[in-house]
Amino acid sequence: MAWYDRLIGRTPKDDADEKLNPSQFLIANDEGGTLSSREVVTNYRNAYEQLEVVNRAVNMIVDDAADIPFDVGEALQGQTSVFKNIRRTKVDLLLNKEPNPYQDINTFKRNLIIDLLLDGNIFIYFDGAHLYHLPADHVTIETNERTYIDKFTYDHSIDYSPNEIIHIKENSFDSIYRGVPRLKPAYRTMQLLGSMRRFQDNFFKNGAVPGLVLKSPNTLSEKIKERMLQAWVARYNPQSGGRRPLFLDGGLEVENLTEVNFKELDFQEAIKSNERIILEAMGVPPILMDGGNNANIRPNHRLYYLETVLPIIDKMARAFERFFGFKLDEEVSGIPALQPELKDQAAYYSTLVNTGILTPNEAREALRLEKIDGFDTPRVPANIAGSAANPEEGGRPQEASPTEEEL
Repeated sequence: MAWYDRLIGRTPKDDADEKLNPSQFLIANDEGGTLSSREVVTNYRNAYEQLEVVNRAVNMIVDDAADIPFDVGEALQGQTSVFKNIRRTKVDLLLNKEPNPYQDINTFKRNLIIDLLLDGNIFIYFDGAHLYHLPADHVTIETNERTYIDKFTYDHSIDYSPNEIIHIKENSFDSIYRGVPRLKPAYRTMQLLGSMRRFQDNFFKNGAVPGLVLKSPNTLSEKIKERMLQAWVARYNPQSGGRRPLFLDGGLEVENLTEVNFKELDFQEAIKSNERIILEAMGVPPILMDGGNNANIRPNHRLYYLETVLPIIDKMARAFERFFGFKLDEEVSGIPALQPELKDQAAYYSTLVNTGILTPNEAREALRLEKIDGFDTPRVPANIAGSAANPEEGGRPQEASPTEEEL
């Protein structure tokens, strides 16, 4: 691999190999650094790194969404896929087990989803055998008025045709090419929250001492003022912990520049309000962060999955469907918060089976369960008189004809 050759000092054999995974060279050489060609992305990524509420909300969504596997179904009929001649088992391997030789599926999906949240876009390169994540802030889209998208360019150096890239984007009202980060509506709130944090940090770095004013009844020259200021700083420096007593003569007085209310400096109410706005923008119920009794958390946890997590996975599923041409569904049977939903589905299909609308096997197929031999005949409702000769199939048994003796 070209990126690995450069990492160990070996001359690459073929520049074409670079297309296999161009992000690997970036990871090997700039791990931990922040590289961005767009200021807005840098700001959102900084918020993720510096604001606790953003970090917790993003990580919560990313981890929960990445744990949901795809159920790969049959080939779609009447829809032309971007990539043809790929087997169903291969698609299942790429989307649920091993997208490429360097990442497990969970790490791969977490990289994708964090890009969707912080950038509003996901870019995936498919080389015909493997899927590779391209960091969204390194990808530019070259447009063409006749072909819609002319090409994708990675890091201003590697070009990809539209048929090589799977592009998944968030909603946007002002661009048909790029999505909008979920944090964008809360951008000003994040700035304000960051300013509060910095103010608190600076205030306590200054020893929790507000600005001071030295007042003198006499007119002092600039030289004397400077000498007095140096003496003051040397004896009373909050940053270095200096608290030596000071003797003020010549009528010198000390006053606070502003009156400080330490309760107001706590900013707790303002911080909570701003954090709530950020959580709402992210689609995370605040109660899931604050904690509470189980009765309140359970319905909010279910709502969080239905309104935030599953739509993200659904966006990805629809994009993969179009690219590979196979029906994809989210496998949610392992999510405890959605189990009531499964119970409701079971009751729904049970009613359809008992009323003869679906066969038992059709209901099992809808619930993604294996078929059972002998369950392909519709049941006849028991309230339909004389509808079945066999009571096991439902309905009322046919009455036997009276004998000659009975007549």
